[in-house]
Amino acid sequence: MSENTLVLKSINQLFEYSFFIPSYQRGYRWTEIQVTQLLEDIWYFAKNPPKHEAGTEKPFYCLQPIVVKNHSEIENEWEVIDGQQRLTTIFLILKNLEAQIERDQKNFNRIFYETREGSEDFLKNINSEESEKNIDYFHISAAYKTIQTWFQQKANTTEDASPRAVFTPTFLTNTKVIWYEVHEQNTNPIEIFTRINIGKIPLTNAELVKALFLQKENFADDKVTLKQLQIASEWDAIEKTLQDDAFWFFIYNQTNPLKYDNRIEYIFDLMKNKKKDHEFYHTFNEFQKDFTASKVGKKKPEIDKIWLSVKQYYLSLEEWFKDQELYHLIGFLIDCEYDINSLKKECLDVTKEAFRKFLKREISKEVKCQVDEMEYKDKRTKKLLLLFNIQTILASREAEMRFPFFKYKDDDWDIEHVRSQTEKQITAGTRKEWALDVLEYFTGENGYSDTALVDKTEKETQREVADKMQNESEKGFCNDLVKVLDSDKIDDEFFTKLYDDLLIYFNEKAAPVNINSISNLALLDSATNRSYKNAMFPIKRKRIIQNDKNGIFVPISTKNLFLKFYSRKMGEVMYWKDTDATDYLNEIKLTLKEYLPLQDKSNE
Repeated sequence: MSENTLVLKSINQLFEYSFFIPSYQRGYRWTEIQVTQLLEDIWYFAKNPPKHEAGTEKPFYCLQPIVVKNHSEIENEWEVIDGQQRLTTIFLILKNLEAQIERDQKNFNRIFYETREGSEDFLKNINSEESEKNIDYFHISAAYKTIQTWFQQKANTTEDASPRAVFTPTFLTNTKVIWYEVHEQNTNPIEIFTRINIGKIPLTNAELVKALFLQKENFADDKVTLKQLQIASEWDAIEKTLQDDAFWFFIYNQTNPLKYDNRIEYIFDLMKNKKKDHEFYHTFNEFQKDFTASKVGKKKPEIDKIWLSVKQYYLSLEEWFKDQELYHLIGFLIDCEYDINSLKKECLDVTKEAFRKFLKREISKEVKCQVDEMEYKDKRTKKLLLLFNIQTILASREAEMRFPFFKYKDDDWDIEHVRSQTEKQITAGTRKEWALDVLEYFTGENGYSDTALVDKTEKETQREVADKMQNESEKGFCNDLVKVLDSDKIDDEFFTKLYDDLLIYFNEKAAPVNINSISNLALLDSATNRSYKNAMFPIKRKRIIQNDKNGIFVPISTKNLFLKFYSRKMGEVMYWKDTDATDYLNEIKLTLKEYLPLQDKSNE
């Protein structure tokens, strides 16, 4: 990247160039939708120019990159590696604006093609009668007609007598392409084209920003190599840290509409406050403005100052990550989609203690509610349960345990019922999965796959275990469950009776009054809760314990709940009773007392 040139060029700066379209490029294929969208975007920019302060660079509309390489020894002749669709469309728009362009040279010197003989002449003299000769001519002619029609419609539907006169100055001088000039001497252009287009090295904002920082032209000759190495090394160190999921998911939510191959780009997007409705190269454009502004009165941009701002931003996030309490408090707020830049602004020029108090006040706003009234469908319930887990960890200050946000976010943890909703019947499509779970609970043997029986030997293993059971009720249940798993078509009456009998056996025939209350809710992963969402308490309990034994992440409060840690009377550990739910609710209130309204402090 450091040997490549990256600049912004206005459309009228392209007039002096000739462009060669090599054979590995496909023909022109832009549709009416793509051409019209480009025209509309530039028209909107022309009619609604962004405001800018005096002395700053005038705003411009930025097109995506055109990647080029010197084609020959002829000056200003470029091989187009990527971007020929945009380039051809620009040429077609210019042809529609010829009467508005007051210069001797109306277009680029040439756009010529390696294999599509005649295309250069057709571009210069578009003839509808010739458009049916080949597919390339057809699409070029269709795009040209689209542009003509668009200008005509603007003339008919707007107050502007000459839409071309409005459009032309913005298009020529305030529309720019990202000009990416490749100087990789030992690389075949076809290889560059391939890796760009298969997405392995896409020209993301991060790659373009990196090119800005590492261009030789930005450094004094005696410092170029050293500075390039320093920035490249520090860049790699930041990216390596961001590849650690523990750090990444502390600062990033999977619900974010912006996705990242290069995670360092997220830091840049945060710095430039990029939103999902911003244009794709918003962040690169903002950095380009920084580079341009820092060159005022100087020959070179202030690379050290701009790079230092990147490092300082990143290091502030890393500092939060390393602090045990800040990690948990900020991690919770970020999971609640709290704006990171608002947090950074608040922590400036205040003590850590003042910042912690601020974080706790903000957390209190997120969970401001009456806990007794929180139910399954209330969005605050999940926040409360997450905070309950986090605060449980923070309360054990002697422990170095950390809540793993990366496992919580990646494993699809959500609020689910501790006691199942027994009024919801098991549907035919999930009956075998349900039967499998119950059979494994009774026998302790996994003789079946998740979808069907495996083989005869394993079936016999299940039956042998069932036959040796001392408890006749459990033996009978196992035999019936095996029948369900063996059946091609499960008898509804038989299954309903088996299901009802098991509900009675596990003391879950009558659903508790507080079935949807937070006192009967916990954080559960989708695998534990299963697709049928009706696993009984002891079966969920067994799965939670197995997961914990196997080193699979289980939120600490979820594990405590299923181990009856919060229950004042142990009683029967295999059943979830109303008294257990009440004790669990009181523990939530007690643990979260500093965040909850005064009314919820009565159960301390």
